[in-house]
Amino acid sequence: MRQICFFILMDLCLIPKVFASVQLFGEVQPGAVIRAKTTPGTQVFLNDKAIKVTPNGQFVFGFSRQPALSQSLRLVYPDGLSQRVPLTLKEREYQIQRVNGISQKIMKPDPKAQKRAAKDSADVKAARATFSADLGFTQDFIWPLTGRISGVYGSQRVYNGKPGTPHYGVDVAAKTGTPVVAPADGTISLSVKDMFYSGGTLIIDHGYGLSSSFLHLSKLYVKVGDKVKQGQPLGEVGATGRATGPHLDWRINWYQMRLDPTSIVPSMASVLAKK
Repeated sequence: MRQICFFILMDLCLIPKVFASVQLFGEVQPGAVIRAKTTPGTQVFLNDKAIKVTPNGQFVFGFSRQPALSQSLRLVYPDGLSQRVPLTLKEREYQIQRVNGISQKIMKPDPKAQKRAAKDSADVKAARATFSADLGFTQDFIWPLTGRISGVYGSQRVYNGKPGTPHYGVDVAAKTGTPVVAPADGTISLSVKDMFYSGGTLIIDHGYGLSSSFLHLSKLYVKVGDKVKQGQPLGEVGATGRATGPHLDWRINWYQMRLDPTSIVPSMASVLAKK
C-alpha cells in the first residue's frame, strides 16, 4: 500500500499519523480514498457509521466531492476502550467551465432515453452497493491506462447558466482499441456492452466497498463473476455512449460515494517518465 504521511499537530516528523492503534494512508481531503490499519478486532465508525474491517485490521473509506470539512473516526478496541479521532479535511478547488448555446435536445434527452438511462443507473448502483471480502483494495493500485489526462475528477460545466453534474472520474485519452487493464485484483460485478451515457461499461469490486468503473469501452473481455488480477486486460478504449472521442473514463467508488482515482495511484507524469 502506497504510504502518504499525515502529520501530527503539524510536527515535522517523518512517520505517518498514528492515533494510538490506527494508521491512515492517504491525504485527508475531499474526494480522497483513505486506507487504514488498526489493531485486529477493533470496531471502526466514520461519523458513527460502521466501517467493515478485515480480520487483520485493514479498512478503507473516503470523502465525497464536497463533504463537511470536520469529520471523525471512532475506534472501539478489543479491550472495550474507545477513542474518537478528529479529521480536518483540506479544502479543494475544482475546474469550472461555462458553456452557452447548448441545444435543448442535448440538455434534456427524450423520455425513452431517460428511461433507459435510469435503468442503467439503477444497475450501476446495485453493483456498487454489494459488500465482498476481496482484498484487492489493499494493493498499490496501478493506472488502468497511461497517456494524456483529458478530464479530471470534480470538474464541472455550467450549461446555459445551469450547473451540470460534476465529472466523477479521470479521463485518459487513447486510440480506440488500446487495452485497458485492472488497476488491482477483484471480481467483475457489472459488464454491459452499451449503456446510454457510458457505453461499454465494466465495474470491478475490489472488496470492502471499493470499486472501479471503466466507461466508454469499445470491447469487453470479461463478464460478471470473473476474478481478475492486477494488470489483466479487461477491454479496449472506445468512444461508446455519450463520448466525443476515444478515451477511458476511470472512476472509483466507496459504495455509492464517488472518489478521485488519482488519490490511490502515482502521478501520471511519474509513470510516463519511467517509460
